Amino acid sequence: MKQFAIIGLGRFGEAVGTALQSLGHEVLGVDKDPARTQALADVFTHVVQADATQENVLEDLGLARLDAVVVAMGADIEASTLVTVRLKELGVKRVVARASSKIHGKVLAKVGADQVVFPERDMGLRVATGLVNPNILEHFELVPHYSVVEMKAPKFAVGRTLSQLNLRARFGVNVILMRRGDKVNASPGADDVIEEGDLLVVSGPDEGLRRMGELSS
Repeated sequence: MKQFAIIGLGRFGEAVGTALQSLGHEVLGVDKDPARTQALADVFTHVVQADATQENVLEDLGLARLDAVVVAMGADIEASTLVTVRLKELGVKRVVARASSKIHGKVLAKVGADQVVFPERDMGLRVATGLVNPNILEHFELVPHYSVVEMKAPKFAVGRTLSQLNLRARFGVNVILMRRGDKVNASPGADDVIEEGDLLVVSGPDEGLRRMGELSS
């Protein structure tokens, strides 16, 4: 179990925090709006009504001990930048900041954000990827031109082992997780056989994932 904080409980912050809670992790939610904090009081592990831009608020929350902090207040550029700076000054291990534009993203990266996310752009990418290849259920870009996707087991892979498929040589990709019903194989080996209905989490260069996806359709 890991511990996270979400600063800014709008739609994006709520969605990230709820997903982390559903995965079994602890989440601290922070927002200055009492309506938002009250609405999520029974959803997150802890919720605090506070203005994160005010002096000493972040220090008093003890965020440096957490695994990561998400700055989800993307609409307020000045506030999100200030909070990101202070979190890094406090020694937070990993700061993930939401950006509302390319320029905002560059600013956040320069002031120390470990990861900058663009929710609207990323959602557009997921929708487009799903339209092009219905087998792909989720798409997450780790770094430019290198992604992780969750996909239905393609027909050409069913009944074959990972060794027989040789996906790394063919597409430059790796299967990093296999899900069969409620069972998860987090370390799939060369002799593991893919069955119809399996879900695969695959990482690799976008071009390789695209070619694999085209072969799957």
